[in-house]
Amino acid sequence: MSRVKLLLAQAGVGLALLAIWHVVTAYPIFGSVKNTQFFFSTPFDVIARVVKEFSGIEIWGHLWITLQETILAFVFGAGGGILMGFLFARRALLAAIFDPYIKAANALPRVVLAPIFALWFGLGIWSKVALGFTLVFFIVFFNVYQGVREVSPTVLANARMLGMNERQLLRHIYWPAALTWMFSSLHTSVGFALVGAVVGEYLGSSAGIGYKIQEAESVFDVTGVFAGMVILSIFVIAIDSVVTVIERRLMVWRPEAAGKF
Repeated sequence: MSRVKLLLAQAGVGLALLAIWHVVTAYPIFGSVKNTQFFFSTPFDVIARVVKEFSGIEIWGHLWITLQETILAFVFGAGGGILMGFLFARRALLAAIFDPYIKAANALPRVVLAPIFALWFGLGIWSKVALGFTLVFFIVFFNVYQGVREVSPTVLANARMLGMNERQLLRHIYWPAALTWMFSSLHTSVGFALVGAVVGEYLGSSAGIGYKIQEAESVFDVTGVFAGMVILSIFVIAIDSVVTVIERRLMVWRPEAAGKF
């Protein structure tokens, strides 16, 4: 499938969803139209609100706050996950010792941590960064750890026979092996970094998209809530596109997948 046809298909899915939303909220399928619109708004009202928000100045300040929190959470979480993933994968004893603690920390519900981080770091950006870090770190850590562990022993044995030292093994064997796993986790982590930032803003903040959504929800402004979610969706797609560009740049050596459209 060509790029143009793919974009048309994606646009078609979006238009179909909007059409279903419009029909459900414009006609008395589930009872009173007013009641339905109170709970779900309408696609036209939401789109109009999004356009209005982007045409103003205020939303850009909130986006900038959320962007800072997302980028910091993503960078620190991904960087820590990559470093610890490599370290634990290359040190089996260290991994065995800390295994139960890593699993216990990963099992902690992040929403419970949000008030604690707010107490420790205040209501500024760092409590949101800390929450986003906990979401990103473990995703990247486990993927990098598994990617390094999946390196073929035969390939390692042959590389050592050719005289490669540990630094060369890291650069030419372990790093390429982990890249695919790493970027797979990074695409997921972008969304989780944003989730951490927005949840932190929702629970306690005076700025950011999460704050805007909470503000709209507090006055039963369903259109504002849906508009905030649409803005978040646009936001995360834009950030994910940047990750995709970096991935293509670093992984030019990877062959195209079989059966790719």
